[in-house]
Order: sequence, then structure tokens, then C-alpha cells
Amino acid sequence: MLADGSHDIPPGKVVEVTTYLEMRRPPPARGGAMPEGCTIRHVTDPDPAWYRALFLRVGGADWLWFSRLRLSEAALGAAITDPGVEVYAVECQGRAEGLLELDSRDGESCELAYFGLTPALIGQGVGRALMNFAIERAFSRPITRFHVHTCQLDSPQALGFYRRAGFTPVRQSVEVSDDPRLTGDLPPEAGSHVPIFRP
Repeated sequence: MLADGSHDIPPGKVVEVTTYLEMRRPPPARGGAMPEGCTIRHVTDPDPAWYRALFLRVGGADWLWFSRLRLSEAALGAAITDPGVEVYAVECQGRAEGLLELDSRDGESCELAYFGLTPALIGQGVGRALMNFAIERAFSRPITRFHVHTCQLDSPQALGFYRRAGFTPVRQSVEVSDDPRLTGDLPPEAGSHVPIFRP
């Protein structure tokens, strides 16, 4: 158990205070259609290099998405081509600008594993349309819950967005990791909202 009070974080590390959210049934439908010229495409056999490039464009520049970057090519390929995982791209004018990954491998629930847009699509209603699609797709199967987690290394808008979509916070955790900008997983300028403390 984490004791009350202030705790120093070792140099070279980042701390994630993660909030876990879930929904047990689909919420009332919310309006929101994809803008003209944008579509959601099911990527049935995603190439790891393609996935990694989109993952970086969505979460590696402004935020500190790094978990998938630490997987080997083989491990990443196995994860995203598993029959229980579905990968979708939001494509606008033929270019992938958004990522949705649904993970139903446990057979009872569905995790919103990754959800994000490149800066080019922020504020255009694409996020709401993509979330509507994700909820509909998740509950198209017999699951007991749809769940997601987010932390302060993600967009500060993410938690509020998930709550407005119908997710309810259920718990929090703290995780300490090597700073991905010091390990070479991300460039030093990534996630400028989180300072780097070099060892």
C-alpha cells in the first residue's frame, strides 16, 4: 500500500497515475457522424511497421504512449493479429489519422486498448463518432463490461471524454516506468507537458 505523503521519484523515471473506467451496458446513443471524407477501416492483418508508425503519430508526439514501442516486432505482430484483437484506422483523404484497438481476448469483456487521433483531426467530432462505433462494436458481442484506462501521460481531455461517453471510474493505480525519452523509445521533445529528470 502506498503510504500517505509525498514520495520522491528517482531521476530517469516517469510516474503514471492511472484511472480505470468501465461501462456495463451501452449508454443512450449520442449524435456524431464522421466528417465527409473520413471513414473507419477495419485493418484485418495490420503490419507491425504500419501500426507502430500510426501509434507514434497518434500518441508519441504530444503524449507519452510508449508501451507498444517496447515490444519486439514479433511480439507486436502477435498482439495486433490475435483473433481476439480488432484494429481500426480512421482514414481521411486516404491517410490514417486515428487508431482504435479493441481487445476481447478474455472472452468476457472488451478493452478499449488504444483510442486516439492525430492532431489533424482533434476538435472535428471524429472522436465522438469513433467512440460511438467502438461502443456499438464492443457490445455487439456477449460481454459483461467494456473498459478502458488513461493516465496523465495521455491527453488531459481523455478522462473527461471517456466519462461523457458513458464510462464510470472504478479504481486508480500508480506505476513507475523508465522515461521513454531517455530509453530512446521516444524523442526528447515528446510529451513536453512532462518534464525530464535525467539520472
